[in-house]
Amino acid sequence: MGKLSAQDRYQDSARVMRTTIINGDTIPLFALREVQVWIPVTFANSRQERRYGRLQRYVVKVYPYAKIAGEMLEDFDDTLKTFTSDRKRQKYLKEVEEQLKAEFGGELKKLTIKQGIILVKLIDRETGNTSYDLIKQLRGSFSAFIWQSLARLFGSNLKLEYDPYGEDRYIEDIVRRIESGQLSYKKRERKTGI
Repeated sequence: MGKLSAQDRYQDSARVMRTTIINGDTIPLFALREVQVWIPVTFANSRQERRYGRLQRYVVKVYPYAKIAGEMLEDFDDTLKTFTSDRKRQKYLKEVEEQLKAEFGGELKKLTIKQGIILVKLIDRETGNTSYDLIKQLRGSFSAFIWQSLARLFGSNLKLEYDPYGEDRYIEDIVRRIESGQLSYKKRERKTGI
């Protein structure tokens, strides 16, 4: 015998969802993913385009270091707040310095000056503190002064703040493209388990 329509199984397709009432109308609420619209970067000439391409390569190269440094510095800061004596704090800071050397040691020495400047800016972006402030906090004022002087010799400034809407807008654009998945980068795992 054939199949009768009364024998068809009814599929319940009702879903419970959040709603809101506006002027007596019940309106369902949907959670939508954030969508980013990218304005294509335009260049006046091929030289600017090459410079942007180089900047993109440099940001992609140093971005993993900045992310790890931001995570580590956040961990260090949380731990530093728990110390009551200066002696324990100084001992911990020595350990932190050794862990940072173990984590980044030889790799950062291979960076170019421009890549180092970009890394300093990205660390400021990740932590909200300038590199000068971080060195001053971890190593003291004199050490921060020495490193600032050395940075100035090479055309950098550890006291400069990250400016995502001004001078550093192209770096910010590239980082946002990385974070949205539009640009890929080589993910790096932490070597030290702090």
